[in-house]
Amino acid sequence: MLRQAKSLTQEELATRAGLTKGFISQVERNLTSLSVESLIGILDALDEKPSRFFDGAFDEKIVFKLKDRVELEVEEVKKFQILVPAAQNRMMDPAIMELDVGEKTPEEEPHEGEEFGFILGGSVELALGDKTYKLKKGECFYFKATKRHQLANRGRNKAFVLWVSSPPNF
Repeated sequence: MLRQAKSLTQEELATRAGLTKGFISQVERNLTSLSVESLIGILDALDEKPSRFFDGAFDEKIVFKLKDRVELEVEEVKKFQILVPAAQNRMMDPAIMELDVGEKTPEEEPHEGEEFGFILGGSVELALGDKTYKLKKGECFYFKATKRHQLANRGRNKAFVLWVSSPPNF
């Protein structure tokens, strides 16, 4: 969030901090942890003091604004936004997804947890294992993620889906 607030690309931040763009990307997607040295380098590159960074870091944030959303690049998906940043410290990971006509999410392998989706607009097909379910605006799905799953927009209009994973996996 700090990088985006400073209007820096991942590459610009990586260069300033003496790190790689790939590492910055992994940190932002919660795929790796930071060493204290790397964190200090990133904070220096962002012109932030460690004391300010951690000030209030342990206060639970309750309200999340539009500016708090984190845009993720998801293969074959027009728009995918994480609604609650740093959800790895929480039990759920809510996101909003926009699928153009013909678009589909990458097929997810079975994993631990549960998935919930509410169709905000348009319609989608949910492929879950060997079954397919059609859902339209106002309908929702809820399932254990023990089978392969994928969403596809086979309708005539854009589809908008509120998607919640538990535990977080975006």
